[in-house]
Amino acid sequence: MVSEIVENTTPILELTGISKRYPGVIALNDVSLSVDTGEIVALIGENGAGKSTLMKILGGAISRDSGTITIEGKPVEISSPREATALGIEFIHQELSVLDNLDVAANIFLRREPTRGGPLKLIDRRRLYSEADALLKKLGLDLKSQTPLGRLSIAQQQLVEIARAVSTGARIVIMDEPTSSLSLTETRTLLEIIKDLKAHHVSIIYISHRLHEVEEIADRAVVLRDGRNAGSLQRSEINRDRMVRMMVGRDLKELFTTSKRIPAENGNRTWFTVDRLRTQRYPNQSLSFSVARGEVLGIAGLVGSGRSEMARTIFGVDEAVEAKVTLNGKAIDFTDPRDAINHGVYLVPEDRRGCGLVVDFNVRENISLPHLETYSSAKIINSRKETKAAIAACKSINIKTPSPEMRAANLSGGNQQKVVLARWLSFSPKVMIFDEPTRGIDVGAKAEIYALIRKLADDGVSVIVISSEMEEVLGISDRIAVMHEGRITGFLNRDQFSEEAVMHLATGAAG
Repeated sequence: MVSEIVENTTPILELTGISKRYPGVIALNDVSLSVDTGEIVALIGENGAGKSTLMKILGGAISRDSGTITIEGKPVEISSPREATALGIEFIHQELSVLDNLDVAANIFLRREPTRGGPLKLIDRRRLYSEADALLKKLGLDLKSQTPLGRLSIAQQQLVEIARAVSTGARIVIMDEPTSSLSLTETRTLLEIIKDLKAHHVSIIYISHRLHEVEEIADRAVVLRDGRNAGSLQRSEINRDRMVRMMVGRDLKELFTTSKRIPAENGNRTWFTVDRLRTQRYPNQSLSFSVARGEVLGIAGLVGSGRSEMARTIFGVDEAVEAKVTLNGKAIDFTDPRDAINHGVYLVPEDRRGCGLVVDFNVRENISLPHLETYSSAKIINSRKETKAAIAACKSINIKTPSPEMRAANLSGGNQQKVVLARWLSFSPKVMIFDEPTRGIDVGAKAEIYALIRKLADDGVSVIVISSEMEEVLGISDRIAVMHEGRITGFLNRDQFSEEAVMHLATGAAG
């Protein structure tokens, strides 16, 4: 049940002078943070700013070197997640920690199941389901407690995690990028739940790179930069420009750089064409488009519109029902990704960890992977040649890693994305397809990715950028194609760009 807290002037949580050092790295340097009862505090900053380290200290996952933590004015020591839970602190991670082989009720009360039978401690399933249903109803969640979790969407599983946190009597809930995998509708549901938790005096620490969400729900925004406090903004002061300026030291308008020319006038609009493409997901719908040399074509649309399926089909990952693809006037047949790669058509996928990288490989191995024949002789890989190429790639696009031998899994999201990009850049791409290129990446890394995309276009590459972020697709594109249920409903030239125009087409209206 949601705890009822009597409001007072003492913050429910205070972290004061928190520092944490690792060999050669100062992760946190004298950081302070306070949260009042029923307050939503957004914790924002670039990747590597110290947000996760600070929250892991609060959640009991790691220890601090110095500083104090107080709950309702009383100093506390938190040496494990179990101790954090006992103090009313729950951490909802970006990566879900639910068990999809159990039902909703079992996930909510995991390790806290109501029992019967005295010393036998049999699970009281009637009470388990009745209490779970009551909690779900109280939170306004349209879920049945006996539903197997594996049948739920990612968004619904996220809501089950929130229900579990609330069921423990949590007074402070930490949410780390909770909407990164959610659609617009699912995000709206989650934000309404967060507002309801606030109304029931639960305090929220909200970590997100989606600054428009911070604008909507935060009572206060605390900014970290390079392991230090960079400042804070009260509710009336929170806006995207001020947050970006505090996070990265420059204005939002500097994130995007547009072409100094009109690509369609300087290059052949038919350089890369896709004609009557039908995907396995939408076999009865076809789409056609073309991209000029040096043009950035943005692909917008709601989740489920078929954008990623289109990209995967062009790249040869998925088999096309029908398609005619031409490059520089010549028909090409992509039956698998190797065909696309051989023609200079490359894909940076949406799921960089699952599809773009081998996370247990190091940076060097990931960069050389698609072109091992280039780095080998008599089928023996020349690791020295690999290393030389990896060092050059890291330097050219500013991949922040101490060594090419660093495991990809240990890099930040922005640097992982750059590794995926680096593997293609040294092989003279003709067409680059980016699917959600900045998902889960901080604004500083976004600016670097945008600059790389623009440089590709300025070098004459045809670039396709699929994005769910309205600001991104409007800012980076020379032209926008909008999709709805497997078809393109219209194209927008730069002088026609607006959120309203994109949404009009994304909802199925004719262009």
